[in-house]
Amino acid sequence: MQNLLNFLLKYNYWFLFLLLEIVSFVLLFRFNNYQQGVFFSSANSVVGKMYDISGSVISYFHLKEVNSDLLDRNVWLEQRIAVLEKTLRDKGMDSVALRSLLNVQLEDYRIYKADVIKNSLNRVDNYITLDKGKDAGIQPEMGVVDANGVVGIVYKTSAHYATVISLLNSKSNISCKIVGSDYFGYLKWEYGDSRYAYMRDLPRHAEFNIGDTVVTSGYSNVFPAGITVGTVADMSDSHDGLSYLLKIKLATDFGKVSDVRVIARVGQEEQKRLEQE
Repeated sequence: MQNLLNFLLKYNYWFLFLLLEIVSFVLLFRFNNYQQGVFFSSANSVVGKMYDISGSVISYFHLKEVNSDLLDRNVWLEQRIAVLEKTLRDKGMDSVALRSLLNVQLEDYRIYKADVIKNSLNRVDNYITLDKGKDAGIQPEMGVVDANGVVGIVYKTSAHYATVISLLNSKSNISCKIVGSDYFGYLKWEYGDSRYAYMRDLPRHAEFNIGDTVVTSGYSNVFPAGITVGTVADMSDSHDGLSYLLKIKLATDFGKVSDVRVIARVGQEEQKRLEQE
């Protein structure tokens, strides 16, 4: 306490000067219209800039939540498009009524949210680790997607984590087809560029064009039909000359994978048991 009093006494003239300065400014802006207008204009500009910066910061920290909602919406829309396309093919374009489209129901899929906590790109067999596992409902052989397309298939799980066989893995083998065609092939990655994989066993009489979209075929118990895989970048003949070999530019940028969704179809385990028998 004595030190505080000594400090105040030592610098009392400075404190008196600051007090008189504050009083002078208050009187200046209080009783002079011009200075008052300048003060409020400047103050409004400063406060507006602060609010702008504050809003930008808050928006930035909400991006993860916004991206998460968009990813859920993309997965739902891709499933719905696939169901609508199948309905149109089954019934024929000229015999489908609008009200029948409104009643189309999606197949029953469970979708789990997860974040990527480890990823690799430059190995022959690349794996991804997720921050969710059995306790969150995730099981092996469930499909994994992000906002752009297919990411991989769940390989192993523990209570709180899961490893995923990435598309960039020699063990990955995804059944795919070209949009507008019922012919399908199998997507495999060859060690090298993480942006491309190859679609094999597509029949020679299948029709397609460079730039066409490639999606999951639905001919497995892992992925529903219609999930984006990529686009046709180039084509050539297979080694036996009986089918096409397509170079596919992958929709997923594996260098930026972060938020993913794990997809599980109701009845998946029952189908798996039946096929094993």
